[in-house]
Parts: sequence; C-alpha cells; structure tokens
Amino acid sequence: MRNTTVLISGASVAGPALAYWLNRYGFQVTVVEKAPALRTGGQAVDFTGETHMTVLERMGVLEDIKRRQTGKTDWVFVDESGTEQAVMAGEFLGGDIEILRGDLAEILVGRTARECEYLFGDTVTGLRETADGVVVDFQHGPTRVFDLVFGCDGIHSRVRKLAFGPESDYVTHDGYYYAIAGKSVWADMPEGDRGRARSLGHNTPGHLAMTGGNKAAQFYLFSSPELDYSRDDFDQQRAIVAEHFTGMGWEVPRMLAELPHQDDFYLDAIAKVKMKNFTNGRVALVGDAAHGHTLNGFGTGSAIIGAYVLAGELAAADGDYTVAFARYEEIMKRLLRKTDEAAPGRFLAPRTARGLRMRNWFVRSRGFKMMAKWAENAKNDIDLKNYPELVGSN
Repeated sequence: MRNTTVLISGASVAGPALAYWLNRYGFQVTVVEKAPALRTGGQAVDFTGETHMTVLERMGVLEDIKRRQTGKTDWVFVDESGTEQAVMAGEFLGGDIEILRGDLAEILVGRTARECEYLFGDTVTGLRETADGVVVDFQHGPTRVFDLVFGCDGIHSRVRKLAFGPESDYVTHDGYYYAIAGKSVWADMPEGDRGRARSLGHNTPGHLAMTGGNKAAQFYLFSSPELDYSRDDFDQQRAIVAEHFTGMGWEVPRMLAELPHQDDFYLDAIAKVKMKNFTNGRVALVGDAAHGHTLNGFGTGSAIIGAYVLAGELAAADGDYTVAFARYEEIMKRLLRKTDEAAPGRFLAPRTARGLRMRNWFVRSRGFKMMAKWAENAKNDIDLKNYPELVGSN
C-alpha cells in the first residue's frame, strides 16, 4: 500500500468516519481538531434511506445510533397569538434516524480513538506539497509530513483555504443567517425515553423564531445581506440576533431575555459550497468542506457516504491517490446532483407576508408530501460498491 500516512482535519462527523475506514484498510491516521475536546450535544442530524443505512451498518455503528436516536420533532408554525397555522411533520424533518451531532461524533470517535492519533486543541496553519508528501504546519504542534491530507473541517474549512484558495471563491451566501442557543429538547432525556416533541415557531417576513426544538432550545433564522462580525465574539453575535428580532411578538421577548444566559450558542450564514473539484494534488475535501449547504438536510448523510467512498477508493487503488481521487469525485458529484438547489432560508422564512401565507398553505397541502418524497429519493441516489468486500477487509 502506498501513501499510508494521512492527516484528517476535523473531528465532527466526516473526519472520524473517514478515520474509521482508513484505519480499517491499513492507513496510519492522525486527526487534528481545533476544539479542545470532543463537542457534546449540539443540534440533531439525520439519516434516511437504504444508502445511509448500508454505510452505517457496514461501519458497525447502526445499532449504536438507533439506541441513542432522538424522537421525532414536529415543527408547528403559529401566529402571534400562538394559534397553529401549519405543521411540518417530524418524519420529514428527522429522516429515518435522528441523533444529536455530539452523540454521533462520540460514537464515531469511540470506534477510532485507540487506533488513530487525535490532536485536540490544535489546527492546521500551513500546507506545502512536495514530491513525496505534504508538509503540514500546526498552530501549536511541530511541523510534520504526511502522504495525504483530508479537509473534513466544515463550510469554513481551513484546509480548503490553504490548498484551494480563499473562502470567497467557493462559498456563496444565501441571504440568510441562523443562530442556535441552548440545548436541544432531547439533550437531557434518557436514552429510550425520547418519544415525540413539538417545536413552536413564529414568523414575520424574513424572520423565524423557534423554541423547544430538536435543533436547540432557541432557533433563529433571518434574512440579511452578508454581515461583518468576529466568529469568536459571541457577545457580538448575540447582539446581532437581538437587533434583528427586537420588536417581534409572540414568545420572542422572553427568548431574547434568556439569550445571554443560553450556552451552546452558534451563529452562521446559510451558505453553499460550490466547487468544481474536491481534490487538489495530495489534498481532498470531504463533507461540508467540499459541498456543504447549511440546513438543506443532506449534509450529514453525504459526509458519511463521502468518507466511505474516498477511503474505499483509496484502498481499492492500493493507495494511488491520483486514481482514487478521480473516482471519488465522479461518484460524489453523481450523488449530489439532486441536492444542490435546496433553499431552506427562503422556505422557512419567506421575505413577504404573501410568501408566508403561501408557505403555510403549501405545508398543509399534498404538494408538501410530494416534496418530502423527492427529498427521500434524493438522499438515496447512488449505488454503493461494497468496499470492505472488494479490498478484503475483515
């Protein structure tokens, strides 16, 4: 096997999933993660259909995920008085299996922690490709050389910036921002007791505020041109949310009063990563770093599939990354064709009163059920090779 020493940047979902498969096929894996420790809790993510279940089953994690899955959460849109206007069923929102992102990461990292090297509290600051490998500089640790480097570090990928170019070349702002604050409704519920929940949300044109949901205790979505703010200044980010929602009725004044005291706060743009190629030399991107689209419902499953395909193609090509990377891109682009045009911001928070009325009517209609069926089919638009069998892995 050639090119066996690999660095993975990111330990959320795509990173540990890729680490699992590469380690299984005999690669020497190091994972670097900017956070000081494995992130717990977080919003709910989901998997749907045969393709996702096949990959999870081949990883040996499907039953663990089922044991820790959340219940279904219906999103109930209400007017200012709290009267129900429309309901998006949890079966559409949560797929076949829904699990908190932190629980999923814990399961995946748990499968690789003994065999793979994890470097928490550090990040990649420089990449220099040579004829024999990639020289990697770290913020804290010493410079090291790896045969291959993989960016599994999200929409704001540091690896993509270093290996491909500035974020502005690949990430398009959709005209909306979202924020989550506090724990998901499922976070403190014991496993096995997670039944069904209702998350209540209220709209004004271009705005949605929700409480008690599967994403977090508070969820905000608002229309806005691109904002200039520090990604490390959470007080500034909370002030941005307050500025956009002050004056809104329903439960919003109470939510804003509680916002400064909510932990697990996160603000980001709804954005789409659009790349012609996911690989460059000895560097490849996986998951949101390559093809993320915030809140479109396909990211976690696509990340798991991408990790499975990339590792499998590398093993099948005996470590020849020039062959494996081309096959990886071909397969993933076929998978992603149907998922590219989702517009979650415009659907969840239309910018006009008429748009809100039309959205509520559509959610109550037969057309919404047809859209849900399309989404399920889109998530399964790929026939997977059985790489473990193909490469003779036990």
